Amino acid sequence: MQNLISYDPRLDTTYDELFRGFFKPVRMESTPSPVTIKIDVCETEDGYVVYAEMPGTKKEEIDVAIASNLVTITAKVKREWENNEGNRMLRNERYFGNIYRSFTLPVEMDESACEAKYDNGVLELKLVKKAAAPGKKLAIR
Repeated sequence: MQNLISYDPRLDTTYDELFRGFFKPVRMESTPSPVTIKIDVCETEDGYVVYAEMPGTKKEEIDVAIASNLVTITAKVKREWENNEGNRMLRNERYFGNIYRSFTLPVEMDESACEAKYDNGVLELKLVKKAAAPGKKLAIR
């Protein structure tokens, strides 16, 4: 009589080894992917402070739009490298073009009181919360 062996499919690695690497993403070397603006958002007593990293961007190329509680940051990153005679580009990984980031905050912002400062590749936004309007009492008919 033969011995019975229990089978546990969780321990069987035959199919794992067969398909290993089959579903890995394919890399496209031809075009660099757009860069997202990395941000830090801190809440203060009267609003928010946002730090946005945008290296290689000039402050004249940055636009900030605030509409209610929606903040949108757009910028243009320009190519700084020139093709001189005798120079040959071996690898180009830096992104050049438009970058953009949009996010919402839990309360409305006072657009006229907000400030922006750009220094060393970091945009600092000081966003002021809009003062809450007093509630209106309704007359019951």
